Amino acid sequence: MSTTDPAASPAPADAPIVGLNDAEVAERVADGRVNERPPGPTRTLGQIVRANVFNPVNGIMLTLFVLILVAGFPQDGLFVGVVVSNAVIGIGQEIKARRELRKLEVLNAPRARVIRDGDVIGVAVDEVVQDDVCDLGPGDQLVVDGDVLTADGLEVDESLLTGESDTVVKAPGDRVLSGSFVVAGGGLARATNVGAASYANKLTVEATEFKLVNSELRAGINAILKWLVIIIPPASALLLWSLWSGDGPWQEALQGTVAAAVAMVPDGLVLLTSLAFVAGVLSLARRKALAKELATVELLARVDTLCLDKTGTITTGEISFGELVPLGDTTSEEAAAMLGAVAHADSRPNPTMSAISGAITRPDDTERWATTSVEPFSSARKWAAAGFVDGSCCWLGAPDIVLPDDADDARARVEQESAAGRRVLALVCSGAGGDPTVLADDRVPVALVLLEDTVRHDAQEILGYFVAQEVQLRIISGDSVATVVAVAERAGVPHTERHVDARTLPDDAEELSVAMGDTVVFGRVTPHQKRAMVQALQRQGHVVGMTGDGVNDVLALKRADMGIAMGSGSSATRAVADLVLLDDSFSTLPKVLGEGRKVINNIERVSNLFVTKAVYAVMLAAVFGLPSLLGGDSVEFPLLPRHLTLIGTFSIGVPGFFLALAPSTDLVRPGFLRRVLRFSIPSGIAAGAAASIVYQIARTTDDVDLLEARTATAIALLAVGLVILVVVSRPLRLWKLGLAAVMAASYAVVMLVGPLQEFFELSPPPTSLWGPMAGVIAIASAVVIAVPPLLRRLEDR
Repeated sequence: MSTTDPAASPAPADAPIVGLNDAEVAERVADGRVNERPPGPTRTLGQIVRANVFNPVNGIMLTLFVLILVAGFPQDGLFVGVVVSNAVIGIGQEIKARRELRKLEVLNAPRARVIRDGDVIGVAVDEVVQDDVCDLGPGDQLVVDGDVLTADGLEVDESLLTGESDTVVKAPGDRVLSGSFVVAGGGLARATNVGAASYANKLTVEATEFKLVNSELRAGINAILKWLVIIIPPASALLLWSLWSGDGPWQEALQGTVAAAVAMVPDGLVLLTSLAFVAGVLSLARRKALAKELATVELLARVDTLCLDKTGTITTGEISFGELVPLGDTTSEEAAAMLGAVAHADSRPNPTMSAISGAITRPDDTERWATTSVEPFSSARKWAAAGFVDGSCCWLGAPDIVLPDDADDARARVEQESAAGRRVLALVCSGAGGDPTVLADDRVPVALVLLEDTVRHDAQEILGYFVAQEVQLRIISGDSVATVVAVAERAGVPHTERHVDARTLPDDAEELSVAMGDTVVFGRVTPHQKRAMVQALQRQGHVVGMTGDGVNDVLALKRADMGIAMGSGSSATRAVADLVLLDDSFSTLPKVLGEGRKVINNIERVSNLFVTKAVYAVMLAAVFGLPSLLGGDSVEFPLLPRHLTLIGTFSIGVPGFFLALAPSTDLVRPGFLRRVLRFSIPSGIAAGAAASIVYQIARTTDDVDLLEARTATAIALLAVGLVILVVVSRPLRLWKLGLAAVMAASYAVVMLVGPLQEFFELSPPPTSLWGPMAGVIAIASAVVIAVPPLLRRLEDR
């Protein structure tokens, strides 16, 4: 045991806080009193393997493989190769993605500041131990529960935990909770509950299992799989009963049933969907953009309204001091002394105060300007303050808030500077008897502080890109409306004349939705108003993205459909964002949009192929299963499992792999599942009808045997399948047409090369059959090309 226990033996109030020493830290590590957090939402290697091997699709395919072996046709078990390739590729790609993302997570990993042996040091969050003294500053997210030891205007926002909108002022002895974040001031807190025992981890321990964010793609694909799982058993049973009731042996009946069932299973759809997501995430990772989950890559492509905080997103965030403008009878020396006193009084300055204190020195008369109390800057109240030993007070903040009503000359200068795009702060002071926590009635203007905030060099190009892509822009900032409008105009934001001071907006949620209307620029927005605005846009049916880097953006980032944080932003913003731009490169966003569009559009193309295959397989099962049920004669199933394996490989599997990773920048519209079904059902019916008709023609032609009839059916189904491939590949490129041609040539090679022909039981049909085949294929192709667009037009009426 340690000879001293900091928690049991508090130091005197005036004694320096030295924190734990190395021995005390080692003791707590040995005891397990370390801030080990529950596993994050990533899958372990075992979970990855299980998810890619033991899933419903593989289960169905392996069951069918066993059945085909029981029937005595192992050569028809080629489809099991899909199970193996799905598992190997899926595991390999997910492990690769996990490895790349972990590299970026190291760069984005939050760190805590603790006092050990009297020094403030940075440590990884999971290296904090119980009784560590944590150093807290603006923008920090608390990583452990603790008791406040010292407070210097410490204000904490606990709304992410409690839902309460008001910030909480903390004093020594108060409790602070992990998951909350510092919005103003700073202080020291001793860690009490760490790891799984902390408040935030108790709330989230059940939510740490791996799961993807809401994704229309995954929801649609899951719906497709759900219905196929319901349809496949009765359809297969019907076909088995029909084939078994005929004259052939049960083995051939089982062989035909397996052939139909294999075609009904969208065996590669889940794999290609995952591959598309993984490829998108890896592409973003190469651009130093950390996506928290695989489906994050889809989100920005669906965003139709992008809310941007001005500072750090449209602008570089590098604030520099411009000029000090004395007001009234105040001299430059007096104004500099007062401003320096206020700026240097803040022990934990935000970037704005740091820029001022770096340019304005502390006043020489330290006794005159000694502070008795300090109010750090708060985004909610928009000012900072300091009280001095002579009883006077000074406030530094937003001019339209701190300037007295009769300061007309000062307000005119503020409007002039704001219109030029400068950030303007006002310094006001009062005489003895003031309270720095409340703006005094007798305050007088002392000076204006002009700050420079540089617009990113590529902001105009990037914002113009989003406008061209039909994404609405909303600029939401805590600065004055005039300043925000000026910066937005310089950045090329359209319709900046639609602006409003957020202080005039109603608090009621429904009234806020109406009041926002088509307003583009919002100034003097509080952190909780930002969140309310995001919610208002969502209630209007918008998919909302939010960018930000400061602690005042946390609530809005958390609430948005897609939260985007800058890598240099506060730890709290990085913790709640869906996407972190680690290199602060605003120009990455169009690339994120492009990757999302590629994923969505390509998965839709691939889904069309696989669902079409399932539709024509169900149709074939019905066509050759129902006659026997209705009292007709039973006929052989027109295809063997190996035929359908070939058709699926050349018309769906191989080309689908290329389509899933192909470039695509088409605009994304909602209604993924509806569009897939609108295309796949008529196309699948056309393909199934073509195969059935060709088979019936072949079986009623005198010089055509069963082997040739099945080959003719396979050719017809493949031909229509390749037409479907070309249609879903639009807009057409030369390589896409070449891909379809290569697939057709590959099938011809299989059909004509002796050993392959023999293995796959193929025999070119007689020339007399090619004419009818071509006619049927042409009609089916016309249906595939014409009917889905016709249905779309009817639906849009």
